[in-house]
Amino acid sequence: MKLRKLMYVSMFATIMGALGIVPPIFLGISPVPVTLQTLGVMLSGSVLGSRLGPKYGAFSQIIFLLLVMTGLPLLSGGRGGIGVFFSPSGGYIIGWVAGAYVIGFLLYHMKNVSFIKVLLVHILGGVLVVYVFGIPIQAMLMDISINQAILLSLVYLPGDFIKVAVASLLAIKIRNSIPLLKEVRG
Repeated sequence: MKLRKLMYVSMFATIMGALGIVPPIFLGISPVPVTLQTLGVMLSGSVLGSRLGPKYGAFSQIIFLLLVMTGLPLLSGGRGGIGVFFSPSGGYIIGWVAGAYVIGFLLYHMKNVSFIKVLLVHILGGVLVVYVFGIPIQAMLMDISINQAILLSLVYLPGDFIKVAVASLLAIKIRNSIPLLKEVRG
């Protein structure tokens, strides 16, 4: 991996950690908190993945999760360590890698990128893909059915759609304003 690409990957892993400073919001009906870190997942996929290639958005998430796994308190609320991967939110956290990859893959192969296209890709990769990983693990660890876990997850959708809109606006601005990212894809 070239140094410039490594720099961008590590920068987005750092952004994930910075978003973890914002305290989590626990809704009381589920042990899975609302955090801003899914915003970082969407940005890494749509900025890195769309310009450098889908694997780079995923790489930033892998680096971030490896740091969390070592015990660094980088998740929202100061959580860290291998135990977070075995909590009800563990599947969602693991889904961040796949979500960033899917977002990057779809946008990398798009000719004309618009706000609406980025918005739809963020819904698919940043919400649906992450939920596909998170809901089954949440159901298993909470000892509830998949249907109950899906119903519990509906409460997160309004916040996720706000994050999708914000991430889409930021992604369009960032993609078009970083000259180094424009020349790397070439």
